[in-house]
Amino acid sequence: MELYIHIPFCIRKCAYCDFLSGPAEIRTQERYMEALLKEVTLAGQMHGSDGEQVDTIFIGGGTPSAVNAKWIVALMQQIREVFVVAENAEITMEANPGTLTADKLAQYRQAGINRLSIGLQSTDDGELARLGRIHTYKEFLENYRLAREAGFTNINIDLMSALPGQTEDSYEQTLRRIVALEPEHISAYSLIIEEGTPFGDRYGEEDRDMKSEDAQESSCWRLPSEEEDRRMYHLTKSILAEAGYQRYEISNYAHPSRECRHNVGYWTRVPYLGLGLGAASYYGGQRFTNTREMEEYLQILEWEGEDPWKELHREIQRLTAQDAMEEFMFLGLRLTGGVSAMM
Repeated sequence: MELYIHIPFCIRKCAYCDFLSGPAEIRTQERYMEALLKEVTLAGQMHGSDGEQVDTIFIGGGTPSAVNAKWIVALMQQIREVFVVAENAEITMEANPGTLTADKLAQYRQAGINRLSIGLQSTDDGELARLGRIHTYKEFLENYRLAREAGFTNINIDLMSALPGQTEDSYEQTLRRIVALEPEHISAYSLIIEEGTPFGDRYGEEDRDMKSEDAQESSCWRLPSEEEDRRMYHLTKSILAEAGYQRYEISNYAHPSRECRHNVGYWTRVPYLGLGLGAASYYGGQRFTNTREMEEYLQILEWEGEDPWKELHREIQRLTAQDAMEEFMFLGLRLTGGVSAMM
């Protein structure tokens, strides 16, 4: 079994982001973390009492490293109290440059977190600024150094291509700079323009090639064309392969035996519980999702209703055999190893 824990807070919302996340006052963060600890307890009572082992934990967001580290410590303590966590469990936490300190990293290590996923996106400060990131490349390098010094030996770095103003040369420079740091894992995604985001408003639904040729767009905000995007994709594959990274999924590359076990579990339909605002679960042959409304989430857990576990969940779907077979195929095809003939 796997656990996903959602912490929806960040310092500032990025211009491309459509995730369920955003900045919040300290009191809201505290109320949320207190409620999340209660949900962890409920989940343990519902699904942890049978002794099923938790093999991976992923604390995502938002930016989990934006909250006080004491909450991450408390969260891990509570999980271990109500679930059986495997001795060799992979425990990942997402973090963004500009939110990490030596003290935070030491507390994460002490809490048992053994894998970091750092959202860099680019080594070009101009590209980072246009994305709305809060950090510079120099700040990332400092945070990466601190993470290594804290003892983290399993680090993923997130990169993005086809960014506004990005060229093939600047993207290649990003790839080569990151390869030189020798992280164990690299996730490399192409920018997707999502509705309801500042980028969605700026670029609309127009064809990428048409928008790229728009004379009113200054060069620094120009989106690479579809052809340039494809060439960046092939650059990713060739440069990372040359450096010894194995591509095991559409957008994920790792040194041998350093694949993200948690994400591979998603794609191979390992049961998981998603805890926190809007988190999705696949457990007991059902898919279900927590409420996405913050105040509703807080009130359900603060008021301790008649059946808060049931009240939290929305969009409950019991999978038929046909559903299971279809999921097995389309999720398995994300992996470069394909799918087995046996389910």
